[in-house]
Amino acid sequence: MRVAIAGAGAVGRSIASELLENGHEVLLVDKAPSAISVERVPMAEWLLADACEITSLDEAALQRCNVVIAATGDDKVNLVVSLLAKTEYGVPRVVARVNNPKNEWLFNEAWGVDVAVSTPRLMSALVEEAVSVGDLVRLLRFSQGDANLVELTLPPEAALAGTRVGDVDWPEDTSLVTIIRGNRVLTPNKEDVLEAGDELLFVAAPAREEQLEDLLSVRREDA
Repeated sequence: MRVAIAGAGAVGRSIASELLENGHEVLLVDKAPSAISVERVPMAEWLLADACEITSLDEAALQRCNVVIAATGDDKVNLVVSLLAKTEYGVPRVVARVNNPKNEWLFNEAWGVDVAVSTPRLMSALVEEAVSVGDLVRLLRFSQGDANLVELTLPPEAALAGTRVGDVDWPEDTSLVTIIRGNRVLTPNKEDVLEAGDELLFVAAPAREEQLEDLLSVRREDA
């Protein structure tokens, strides 16, 4: 998979290193000469250019990329890069970094963003996830399809503890994608039995989140 990353700062370089380790081709683009540090990520391609200009993106051959990541520290730049990647080059997957939570509402399909990653929101979500059991926590928002990646840790007295995945009447527009149990990451199947303490990751429509949280809540006294 070929990935172009706009922004060669600490965030962009870290993403590039991780992708290279996983066997992907990576191009780092930045207009600041000081950001071009080939020795830090020697296996990546580097391009000194302004990612907001069509000529630069032509030089980067963005049409050959499977994914574009707008990872600069400027939300305006990230939005422009996302829009150009999607509308001018038809990049299948565009991921954009949100620096200021106040701008998060802009990072949607209209601006070419498939996945918006808000660093402040993600850090907040991870803190909530670490201290809350039984509460639904939003981790990521997918712009296309109007869906969120959400997590909920099954509390000890959850009504569904001991129930097989295939026997649960899940809400519409939700999908259980992963069960984290201790040190294990499970791809759920119909025969898996839910256990108290399981971390459940769902892709769910925002309108279904309340139903999902109610379904996974503790047993009622009259149950």
